[in-house]
Amino acid sequence: MNSPTRNMSADRPQIRQLDEAAINRIAAGEVVERPASAVKELVENAIDAGARRITVTIADGGKTLIRVADDGCGIAPRDLPLALARHATSKIDGSDLLDIHTFGFRGEALPSLGAVGRLKITSRVAGAEAAEITVTGGRMSEVRPAALGPGTTVELRDLFFATPARLKFLRTDRAETQAVTDTIRRLAMTEPFITFVLKSQRDGDERETFRADAEQGELFEALSARLASVLGREFIQNAIPVEAERENLHMTGFAGLPTYSRGAAVAQHLFVNGRPVNDRMLTGALRAAYTDLLSRSRYPAAALFLNCDPHLVDVNVHPAKSEVRFRDPGAARGLIVSGLRHALAENGHRASTTVAGATLGAFRPEPAGQPRIYQMDRPSRGAVHSSYAAQAPGTVTPAPAYGQTAFGQAPAHADATLHGTGPGSTHAEAPAFREAPAHFDGFDAAPSGRVEHLPQDTGPEPETHPLGAARAQVHENYIIAQTERGMVIVDQHAAHERLVYEKLKRQAEATGVAAQALLIPEIVELSSTDRGLLLEHAEDLARFGLTLEPFGGNAVAVRETPAILGEVNAEAMLRDILDELDDAGDSDLVKAQVDAILSRMACHGSIRSGRRMRAEEMNALLREMEATPHSGQCNHGRPTYVELHLKDIERLFGRT
Repeated sequence: MNSPTRNMSADRPQIRQLDEAAINRIAAGEVVERPASAVKELVENAIDAGARRITVTIADGGKTLIRVADDGCGIAPRDLPLALARHATSKIDGSDLLDIHTFGFRGEALPSLGAVGRLKITSRVAGAEAAEITVTGGRMSEVRPAALGPGTTVELRDLFFATPARLKFLRTDRAETQAVTDTIRRLAMTEPFITFVLKSQRDGDERETFRADAEQGELFEALSARLASVLGREFIQNAIPVEAERENLHMTGFAGLPTYSRGAAVAQHLFVNGRPVNDRMLTGALRAAYTDLLSRSRYPAAALFLNCDPHLVDVNVHPAKSEVRFRDPGAARGLIVSGLRHALAENGHRASTTVAGATLGAFRPEPAGQPRIYQMDRPSRGAVHSSYAAQAPGTVTPAPAYGQTAFGQAPAHADATLHGTGPGSTHAEAPAFREAPAHFDGFDAAPSGRVEHLPQDTGPEPETHPLGAARAQVHENYIIAQTERGMVIVDQHAAHERLVYEKLKRQAEATGVAAQALLIPEIVELSSTDRGLLLEHAEDLARFGLTLEPFGGNAVAVRETPAILGEVNAEAMLRDILDELDDAGDSDLVKAQVDAILSRMACHGSIRSGRRMRAEEMNALLREMEATPHSGQCNHGRPTYVELHLKDIERLFGRT
């Protein structure tokens, strides 16, 4: 075995004071990880300065140039050297490190950037002349006069030139540019009343790659417009507004419908007091809110803004301030979970428009090329002869190919009947409109579609309901309903499965989850920390049929388990619960397992595919879907219905 390597010399080590340049380079290693980190710090400074317009220009992904120009309050010439000193800031006075109302407060960004790059600051305050100062590798110049309008321009060139080893860890220019863009987009979402512009320089050319103009109106309206600008109009169309309050915490924002989900957690944007964060506890709460609405491979889309008194959250727990720590994390998690679940339940059966878009896209896989000539513009030979036969039967010779189908030659008697030459034919009856023959080769199976005629003595027009009136059932699984705006196609099994599942959950909540007492309690040995953590949540677990009791030492006794789960490995369940408690501060494991059983029961107890339904049954299913929360998606996160607007259907047929 190799002997350990000493980190210090064998001689007695001496404590030394590092010089200012080394201190700043170390600080830069924590604050400035890549060009996007520098952009984040500089743009946040501009926001804190009260800027209404911020323009960011980069070159080579920010490696060779980062320029941030704003129209904020500016920096007085006498304060420019102090702005480049470590831990010098105008944002706090140091008396209360929790009373923070700005993005920055440490005073580390500018000196750190000046230590690893070539930094120039040009600024002008109202009523004074502009001035500039430069820092190169930690060496500061004198303050010089300059020309500039009100505001500040910070220019950083050759990032990490003073620490070239850091350059090896940067990614390609394209990847770094994307990281900068993502940073600007996140900051733009939290400040809808500020204009953000991002420009990229390459080979002497400059182009605008991102722009978000300042919005007008009330905060919620401005936020909606800004999110549409940054995340796309599709997100707002398929998201629901969220507003909830709990224990001095306030949450606003937009949450995507369950059917508007993503394959990765790339569309989850969380903000605390206006600060973009990437916090495990918050993302776990977002995931928990969609627990039985999405499959495990899908992720919700959301932009949520949590606001609270600064004393209730500590933002000084991460060098980049990307993580926060709440004084009461349970309250923050509960606010997200309950607020989102309530908002989603209020939207009932609503499904995303992307489902209909995908359906319409599947209808038209035609290749690009010559403009398509529709059959209504150029009838086929068969259609022409059929029309002639209807008008003058017995005088027209049939088209050779029209009497055949893709499944074989049409029967002789069908051909004779079609053209009016068979027995009993008369010219008074148009043969083309006679009843079709009972059998064609290739169509041995009974037709799988039926039309239901609704009674005429009903009250309001059934089409006025959100999901319309059932008009037909096809393939014994899909209900076709007519609405005022178009039509709806419903998967009867998936829809009824969700309805049964929601009913079972309501029953379980009303009566409680039945528990089964173990004949011999199962004793589980744990560490003292894990034992205390489990017993803290014992009351919550008991509501779902899992009863725990202390059993001397570090052991707990499992007295009862949820009856619906059958035989349970209690120790494995407790270990999984502890993992969730350690990761998210709360555990929904038992509830999730109970819900999974209820979901399977709903699947087996719902209307099966292949069952023919009467008109009143189909309409009853539609009405119940309209009244049931989350009925727009099945238990596995798939849509239960697709809505097609009449204008889109007409476009498919070239009628618009």
